[in-house]
Amino acid sequence: MTDLPTLPVTFRPSRTRAVLITAGAAIFVVLTVVALLIPTLSPGERLSFILTGALLWGVLLLLSRPKVVADESGVTVVNIATSRRLAWAEIVQVNLRPGDPWVFLNLSDGTSLPAMGIQPGIAKQRAISDARALRALADARSPQG
Repeated sequence: MTDLPTLPVTFRPSRTRAVLITAGAAIFVVLTVVALLIPTLSPGERLSFILTGALLWGVLLLLSRPKVVADESGVTVVNIATSRRLAWAEIVQVNLRPGDPWVFLNLSDGTSLPAMGIQPGIAKQRAISDARALRALADARSPQG
């Protein structure tokens, strides 16, 4: 049996997030430096380099957004462009099968919700541990539990 984490708890792919944010900052800095160092660029061209770097950094920040926040009343799943609040009773099963890109939550309405905040990417053991902790929380708080 997995020990239940203290609530509230946030699950997120920290290493992946760090890589994405660092890469975004590096791209922005490099493109800005290039824009400022090339003497033949017009001000508009310089601005386009800098804005491209900012846009790429923004996209990588968006990709680093996923998380799963569990508290006493339920779970908030934040994916790249969406966020959804679930009561514990709505979560029937927490799945992370071999080969899955992230956890899937089977819901009481018969649908499945991806929870991208727990993903095995570059920290597989951490994702497995987080999935087990979320599963234990859901089982402990389910109407059947």
